[in-house]
Amino acid sequence: MRLQNTIAQEISITGKGLHTGQDIRLQLSPAPQDTGVVFIRSDKGGIRIKAGISAVADTTFATTLASKGAKVGTVEHLLAAFSGLHIDNVYVDLDGPEVPILDGSASPFISLILEAGIAKQAKTVPCLKILEPVVVMEGHSQIAVTPYDGTRITYRLFYTHPAFGEQKMSFDVSSLNFINEIAPARTFGFLRDVEMLRSKGLAKGGSLDNALVLGDTDIINGNKMRFNDEFVRHKILDAIGDMSLIGLPILGHVIANKSGHTLHIKLLRKLLLCKDSWNIVSDPSSIKHAHAPAPAEVAVQAAK
Repeated sequence: MRLQNTIAQEISITGKGLHTGQDIRLQLSPAPQDTGVVFIRSDKGGIRIKAGISAVADTTFATTLASKGAKVGTVEHLLAAFSGLHIDNVYVDLDGPEVPILDGSASPFISLILEAGIAKQAKTVPCLKILEPVVVMEGHSQIAVTPYDGTRITYRLFYTHPAFGEQKMSFDVSSLNFINEIAPARTFGFLRDVEMLRSKGLAKGGSLDNALVLGDTDIINGNKMRFNDEFVRHKILDAIGDMSLIGLPILGHVIANKSGHTLHIKLLRKLLLCKDSWNIVSDPSSIKHAHAPAPAEVAVQAAK
């Protein structure tokens, strides 16, 4: 168990939206305990969108949240950074409809949070402990969460592409592991899809500087790969961001096969309906041998 955290001071960054191509300013500000992650559209009169399952409006190519006619898209990388560093309460002010893509990973957000500093708060964070498996299947894709004394994600990804094939990774989630092994992994896409996406008003801000792009036979910017299996690591990054929308850390093992944003959210919605499959744990003595995530201050020291 740990105390809730916010950031220590206000901090901001500007970058392009992946899909809109707009220059968007993002500002992070400290928030009181029990606030959660709250997006604020300053260009829409300050409409607030609290990050949570009920706010999910779209999962096409990214996770989009909405409230009162305002939307904020591509939230998953920033949410993953908050989850990885255990930032529970924060205001995210945006002057546009999308979180900036920056370099396509969560690392710039990690740096931003660590520069702002992490501040402990007075209340503890309970966990959602998985008691029975919950499974969602859709076509050739599946995702499940099963009991586990800790937080673990296993992900399998497969594409019939000469430069890709199958990638698999199993990962115990902690701040140190997230910063080093998952946060740097960038988003990716296929060159053949770019024209289609742009015809739909998407991917206007995509470039070789913020995404790995697969051509017909190879990875166009593959000489800049950060990991040999960067694709599956990025899918784990997305999953961590999406799973955080349930509002509590999950004590369980998420197992995904060719999944994505839509299945992540469907799993969370089914999980909330299957109330006998989990309970809320607030007593640390009830968690035996838990692989607890590293405290936020350990993550700060690791990044220095």
